Amino acid sequence: MKKGIHFLKKHFIATLVILLWIKTVAISFISFQLPIHSWVDIVLIVISPLGIIMIILGFGFLFKKQVPPVTMLIIYLLMIGLVYANLLYYRFYIDFVTVSVFLQLHNVGGLGPSTAELVSPFDLLLFLDLIILGLVVIRIKKTKQKQPVPNKKKYTIISMTLVVLTFVLALTKNPYLLETGYNRKELVQSLGLYNYQIVNMIDGLKAPIMKVLADETDVEEITSNVGRKPTRAHEEFGIAKGKNLVLISLESTQNFVINQKINGEEITPFLNDFIKNSYYFTNIYDQAAQGKTSDAEFMINTGLYPLPSGSVFVRRSTNEFYSLPKILANKRNYTAVSFHGNDATFWNREEMYETLGYKRFFSKKDYHVTDENSVNYGIKDIPFFEQSMNKLKTLPEPYMANFLTLTNHFPFLLDEEDQTIRPADTSVEVVNRYVTTVNYEDAALRRFFELVKEKGLYEDSIFVIYGDHYGISQKYEKGVYELLERQDTPLNHLQLQRLPVIIHVPGEQGKIVNTVGGTIDIYATILELMGIRDDQFINFSQNLFTKDDKDPVIFRNGSIVTIDYAYIGGSCYDKKSGETVDTTKCEKYLKKARKELQTSDELILGDLFRFIPY
Repeated sequence: MKKGIHFLKKHFIATLVILLWIKTVAISFISFQLPIHSWVDIVLIVISPLGIIMIILGFGFLFKKQVPPVTMLIIYLLMIGLVYANLLYYRFYIDFVTVSVFLQLHNVGGLGPSTAELVSPFDLLLFLDLIILGLVVIRIKKTKQKQPVPNKKKYTIISMTLVVLTFVLALTKNPYLLETGYNRKELVQSLGLYNYQIVNMIDGLKAPIMKVLADETDVEEITSNVGRKPTRAHEEFGIAKGKNLVLISLESTQNFVINQKINGEEITPFLNDFIKNSYYFTNIYDQAAQGKTSDAEFMINTGLYPLPSGSVFVRRSTNEFYSLPKILANKRNYTAVSFHGNDATFWNREEMYETLGYKRFFSKKDYHVTDENSVNYGIKDIPFFEQSMNKLKTLPEPYMANFLTLTNHFPFLLDEEDQTIRPADTSVEVVNRYVTTVNYEDAALRRFFELVKEKGLYEDSIFVIYGDHYGISQKYEKGVYELLERQDTPLNHLQLQRLPVIIHVPGEQGKIVNTVGGTIDIYATILELMGIRDDQFINFSQNLFTKDDKDPVIFRNGSIVTIDYAYIGGSCYDKKSGETVDTTKCEKYLKKARKELQTSDELILGDLFRFIPY
């Protein structure tokens, strides 16, 4: 033991570097599902952390004569903490932490009251060495022994060479890497976790500068780049003209629950019946990013993509947007309101709703919330709808009313008296509970429609019901595959990203629409149904009744899906065969994705709508 302590004292700096390097590489291979397509990918995962680790830990001696071991141990601990924060975040979101996420942690569902679901006993292995390292630091301090310092020149040359080599290899492999910073998994795979964080911080610093430097000339370039296609004529145009618009966001609801049974019982009996007389869109994909529900709201309200990092609701809440509430107010004299049983400040909705043109926001303070009628993130869905009715009844018509449900939120907790279906029987408890909360949400929808009919608010309204984002993350998908009796494959994972989108217009028969689309396309579809068409609107939404299936659905990480192909995890798939094909089959769609995401980001980060007269 003494010899070991003595060795660590003598080689303290090298010990910290090697331990942190080994831990980072091990986590990258074992816990982060990084895409590996060649030996270059493996080399990058191994070497990419080492150079930057040496530089960061080297700050303890490169600029000082003496090595402060306590300071170096603190830096080491902070870097381990960064790894662990990303590990927890990745386990639920299959994504990596960004600066924007750190700044809005109070909005990150799943890492607050639900952290216990994400922690593993094996996580202790990340921190066990701190005990021994702490003893070493104490010994060094007691003996007042000077720490041997590596040759600073050689140390600097080696560390910088490793960093430069990492970037050269990464950019040789993918020249678009730094232009597609939204593809965080590829950034981490190519540059390593620490270099990725630095790139992300630089991107974060660029964002406010974009707004300061933006002017009218940027708008001219954007307008020429968008190149919107004229919408084709279709029989559904204007069928909801003049009707009240009611939007209902179904928290964490994925399409696989529709028409699915557990032990002979339907998970969503009301919706299964409801879609028979509605427009039911079966191939709509979740395009939300780190803003989750707020991202879905943003897309539906503006037809723009969410930001690659953080939430527009938090980062750009004072921007100008040409939004759905503003369009309806300007062209049809609508009043827009929103109903949500959580705090008004959650996802900064109080401020962002005003920016989008909502005239009133009924939040938690406007509801009678008790321990009995609330769970997890707020008031349960049934009392939420019941208490909302009198508020809805008082609105001047025509109105746009936005309802956000809450009960079906990770980790899917529900009091036993509210459960009307038995939990599923899979090996994943989160999935088992998910069945009960989705079933409760379905019952809440039944109650909502009973009430709007009782109060005479049904006939003259159009109802748009949509899943806001996935509920079961990839960490828990094993249980869903057991439930559906499917294999765990990349394309089956993609299929689980589909969300239910149901549009109900009383008096209309409705139909099943199999168009391949995304959340962003709900915006244009609503406007078409409301009889509003203006090809001058700058957005990326397409009407789902006329959208070409060969046009890609673009995900915020740069992946795409069409009726024929899908690009996910760095591979191009033929959807019919399920086999990987040459990436050139997907390249034209990826080019479109890069262009649209970049243009959308420029519109938002430059606040360019302030220069556009409408």
